[in-house]
Amino acid sequence: MYEAYWKLREKPFENTPDPRFVYYSRKHEEALSRMLYAIRERKSAAMLTGECGSGKTLVSRILLEELSSAQYQSVLIFNPKVPPLELVKEIASQLNGDMASLSSMTDVFHYFNEILYRNENDNKKTVIIVDEAQALLEESFEELRLLLNFQLNDKFLLTIILLGQAELTKRIKHLPQFKERIAVRYNLTALSQADTKKYVRHRLKVAGSEDIFQDNTFSEIYKFSGGIPGRINNICDMALLVGYGEGADSIDKRTIEEVAKDLDGIHIKSDEEAENIRYRQALENVSSDNEHFRRKRVFAEQTSSKAGVTQKPKRYTGVRYFD
Repeated sequence: MYEAYWKLREKPFENTPDPRFVYYSRKHEEALSRMLYAIRERKSAAMLTGECGSGKTLVSRILLEELSSAQYQSVLIFNPKVPPLELVKEIASQLNGDMASLSSMTDVFHYFNEILYRNENDNKKTVIIVDEAQALLEESFEELRLLLNFQLNDKFLLTIILLGQAELTKRIKHLPQFKERIAVRYNLTALSQADTKKYVRHRLKVAGSEDIFQDNTFSEIYKFSGGIPGRINNICDMALLVGYGEGADSIDKRTIEEVAKDLDGIHIKSDEEAENIRYRQALENVSSDNEHFRRKRVFAEQTSSKAGVTQKPKRYTGVRYFD
């Protein structure tokens, strides 16, 4: 509707998991890197959590693109709130299994065993991605745990990736047998104020433009969105619509404020809350930096020990770190 007015090829702030619009913040790179590490190293299970709108589903779509080669066979479950038998049958069905004649969990597991060993013989890794995993029934967690019993002496025959909101972490705490199977975890938190600006400009650039939002709008976008990508998209999309309706030359601070107040329930209510978010963000960045440099040091020491020489650690580059 407003694309031609702003000289855009397409809408830049749709809340759809389109990998073309992905902005690789340091946190998103880390999330993707850990999930890819779990898959490539054939870990049993991994878990990615984050607030609604933080970018978990987009990460899952990027994972699927990474797993599109002949060495992987992947499954994506986006509606996991189904009875356990239906869940396992859907997984097997996506793995090219014919489920029509199977009516019991025992039959499905026998058939599942055949599929997994067939993939292993074909040198394929089997990956199951469950989105909105906090909605899984408790019995379904147990069936997924039993699937992880399909393993050889030295490796698992499949990897399960759970994506979910904070509730997923709470549920896993009460499932100790499943909890101990999760080898890799990451919690995807909000973007910083600097990343919020880069995120907005990146999506505009992909859509065909950059200089629509005035410089003083980015602090307001961050304030009202809390750095959550889904909320940023809602604010910016409506701001472009309002600016188009008013015949504006650019999006100013006033427009962002008005739009944020109109979008019921998504804005931060006070400057104090915004300051609290910035404070938590600073603490997270310090913690992330410390872990980042610790891993580089350990990696360098291990490499030097194996080679018998002193080497400088390579720069960490997100996904490519594990290639």
